[in-house]
Amino acid sequence: MSIHPKPVPLVAPGHTRPVTHLSFSPLQDDGTYLLVSSCKDGNPMLREWTGDWIGTFLGHKGAVWSTKLSPDASRAASGSADFTAKIWDTYSGDVLHSFPHNHIVRTVAISPTCSHLLTGGQEKKVRIFDLARPDVDADFLGDVGLPSHDGTVKSVVWVGEHTGVSAGEDGIIKWWDLRTRKLTTTMTFPNPITSMELSPQTKRLVVTSGKTVAFIPALPSGTPTHSLNLAYSPSSASVHPILQDRFVTGNLGDEWVRVHGMDGEEREVLKGHHGPVHCVEFSPDGEVYASGSEDGTIRLWQTTPGKAYGLWQGNANGG
Repeated sequence: MSIHPKPVPLVAPGHTRPVTHLSFSPLQDDGTYLLVSSCKDGNPMLREWTGDWIGTFLGHKGAVWSTKLSPDASRAASGSADFTAKIWDTYSGDVLHSFPHNHIVRTVAISPTCSHLLTGGQEKKVRIFDLARPDVDADFLGDVGLPSHDGTVKSVVWVGEHTGVSAGEDGIIKWWDLRTRKLTTTMTFPNPITSMELSPQTKRLVVTSGKTVAFIPALPSGTPTHSLNLAYSPSSASVHPILQDRFVTGNLGDEWVRVHGMDGEEREVLKGHHGPVHCVEFSPDGEVYASGSEDGTIRLWQTTPGKAYGLWQGNANGG
């Protein structure tokens, strides 16, 4: 009988308030990647693929709800309760641009070429900024004078060259043609959207709403949406980018990270956090998933416990 090694998470300390969002960069040319975390302490943190701290982005004056890295990891974008979105140089930590809004910014997304920024938040509007012309007013997505959603915009993602996707507390996911700024299609859920992340390798959006986790083609196509109902309401979910055979979740009802098969079966319950889990995300190589909690910590978990990887030394016998 084989003994499966017990998962031993690496704890990444440093934040002083609840962790609100986690986002990995794509795999870089040298096979590594970066992790950026958002926190109510207002100070997003950048980490190596090993979890080691690189630096902290200092400049926001309120909780940070969303931070994402550009594909080449040279830039970071952040959205904050201080009514701004900021673009950062990840090498120096300097703020390159700061874009004022009229309310809390909940979500940001950088275009693949780093040329534009999408933002959304409690104004219920989705804006697009041209980073080559930062002094020019942003355009709004949708009809002039009307909000983009009928509730707070919880997530925006950038898909391919010129598609933006937004998800709102109104339960609607909207696909936008960013060339015309016009709506192209929508999908409606019966409950508010609590999270939406792009899984680039699987070309799917991973969405949580009520007790539902949905895996939706990132660009509308003939491919069906795979949707599951869980026994609890997930706060966040992430699908394994390579195997595509499992997903992880956090939720606000307990302090555990869960791994499910794509049929919904619960495979693992991972205990370690001391507060509800707000966000989870798989690394781009699928070897690690990260969880961020109300307890102010990030925990990194191995997909294959016992394997030598990063700071884990490996422990083949499980002893």
